[in-house]
Amino acid sequence: MSFTVLLQGAAGAVGVVIGLLFLLVGIAMIVWTYTDAKKNSTHPAFLWAIVVFLAPILGLVLYVLLGRNAR
Repeated sequence: MSFTVLLQGAAGAVGVVIGLLFLLVGIAMIVWTYTDAKKNSTHPAFLWAIVVFLAPILGLVLYVLLGRNAR
């Protein structure tokens, strides 16, 4: 009986770690978009950061395709 409780605790810990990892990746995408948009976009950087916050993968793809100025 104690083995199942230990297993549930370990699975819960793994879930928390994976959740924190997803959170950190999401925050990193927002920060990268904001700092890159400040340097490489004529559009306001905070708007691109909001787009990436609301729709992370789609927002990042849209920023790379539409938001960055061609060099």
